Amino acid sequence: MATGSAASSPQRPFLILGTLVLVVAILYWAHQVLIPLALAILLTFILTPAVLFFQRRGLKRVLAVTLVVLLAFALLTGLIWGLVVEVRDLSEYMAENSKNITRKITSLQGSGPSVVSNFLKVFKDVGDEIRKATGPEKTTPGGVKPVPVQTVDTKPTGGLAWFPLVARPLLEVLASAVLVIILVVFMLMRREDLRNRMLRLIGHGRLTVTTRALDEATHRISGYLIMQLGINTGFGIVLAIGLWFLGVPYAYLWGFLAVVLRFIPYIGTWVTALLPLTISVANPEADWFQPLWVLVLFGILELLTANVVEPLLFSHSTGISSIALLVSAAFWTWLWGPIGLVLSTPLSVCLAVLGRYVPALEFFDVLLGDEPVLDTKVSYYQRLLARDQDEAIELVEEYLAGHSYETVYDDILLPALTFARRDRETIGLPVEDERFIYQVTRDILEEIVFPQRQIDLIADHHVSATKDADEDGLPGLLVIGCPARDEADELALHMFAQVLGTNTYRTEVLSSNMLSAEMIARVKEKRPALVCIGSLPPGGLAQARYLCKRLRRQFPELKIVAGRWGQTENLEKTQERLRAAGADQVATTILESRTQALPLLDTLAGSTNRLSPVAAQRKKW
Repeated sequence: MATGSAASSPQRPFLILGTLVLVVAILYWAHQVLIPLALAILLTFILTPAVLFFQRRGLKRVLAVTLVVLLAFALLTGLIWGLVVEVRDLSEYMAENSKNITRKITSLQGSGPSVVSNFLKVFKDVGDEIRKATGPEKTTPGGVKPVPVQTVDTKPTGGLAWFPLVARPLLEVLASAVLVIILVVFMLMRREDLRNRMLRLIGHGRLTVTTRALDEATHRISGYLIMQLGINTGFGIVLAIGLWFLGVPYAYLWGFLAVVLRFIPYIGTWVTALLPLTISVANPEADWFQPLWVLVLFGILELLTANVVEPLLFSHSTGISSIALLVSAAFWTWLWGPIGLVLSTPLSVCLAVLGRYVPALEFFDVLLGDEPVLDTKVSYYQRLLARDQDEAIELVEEYLAGHSYETVYDDILLPALTFARRDRETIGLPVEDERFIYQVTRDILEEIVFPQRQIDLIADHHVSATKDADEDGLPGLLVIGCPARDEADELALHMFAQVLGTNTYRTEVLSSNMLSAEMIARVKEKRPALVCIGSLPPGGLAQARYLCKRLRRQFPELKIVAGRWGQTENLEKTQERLRAAGADQVATTILESRTQALPLLDTLAGSTNRLSPVAAQRKKW
């Protein structure tokens, strides 16, 4: 079975691509059924809170659904009727005042040739050259140009000849509208039954996941649609009033269009602005200042709405990134036309929710979601691989702005060292890249993290130059860090030293270039209170155990803390093996190692009342 699975894995991308092409084809060819269904679901999301409102007031569901549907479609019919009347009057207005646009553009000409005239002349010259390049016009042998043949339609054009051309599209629209109304009524009446059937269809084994997905999708879509409708309505009312004050004709029409088109992310407002600008140019009673004021009105309203109103009123986002909204709008418009443009955001929300809860569709959550797709530690390591030291440092500084300096080691710096070691052993990370990662880590420890730690200590009044000093004026107890294998372990020990506190305990980190015998000799010379063995996965466990055994054999009373920092698998087995080798404590994070080391050091510091900590430790040795 494993072999068959492995063999089929190269075909999986082609299978996914084929499935997506098939789904898109079905969405296109079945649009006459799917568009009414999608509209009905969308309207159901919008009208459900109103139905629940009337039900809580004592109305039966049938009456509540009937009342809400009648009110909603009556309001929609009234708006559409008013829009049709406005459009009819607008067409007559434009026909009467089309010459005003030409007159105003001509007025820009001045004494010399206008910019428009220059462009028109260029286009005319280019057209003449193209006609010359295609050759002379064909003539007959006698030099007479052939007479073009025109086809004349002899069918009668009077009476009801236009009816078949208009009746079919009109009937299709009416049929779709009736289908949408019927679907909305039945979905509102039987919403619990539809939900339960969906749960039953997916299966009881996924009941929890399906319930969460349905709840999240309903919450996101309903909240977004209702709030966006309210914001757009306010935007349209203010816009219509402003245009009315400016004297722009058909202000009601532009306000209504703004309410509808602002559902299109980012560009809907400016698409709406094109028509009022054109009308203001055609207005015979206005000069060029009216179009400028119209543009200013749209700009101010859009800036206030997008940057003040929406951030305040939206309690949650749709969970879709801004770029994904634009791409989704373009895709659904191409697939379903204007209706697809209106449905693009709700459909994208549904796909993102499916991607979050269905593992096979996770790519939808990655492509559409607004959450960072890479953790900070992964982004930091990726920037190091790209040799972008500046952005890597920026990531660390941004993290420090919202977190304590102590967490940056385990959350960002140590994982990067672990990733580098893993890539070196698995894919052959170049030595130059590995050295660059180590150097940047050293720079961050010295120039960013350690100064920030000192600031935090001063702010907390924890710094004392003479704290735990012995009679010789030396700092307190000595801690030696022994790297198990290489420079990555050495850097991790420097992080541990910073967390432990250099103002409280003396910390010395040995070089990773030293042999085990040299480390043992150094420990014998310095006689520390505690030794910390640092080791990062993957690998290095055997070296850590060997060093731990040698230290325990030669110094039975020595306190040893082993740090297997970054270990995520076989934790219990690893801890047992290191304790069997002689370690007093074993930790998987730097903060955990500090938590284990401090009690041991405090015990040594209080072992005698007459001797200082360093003197007591020397006597013990």
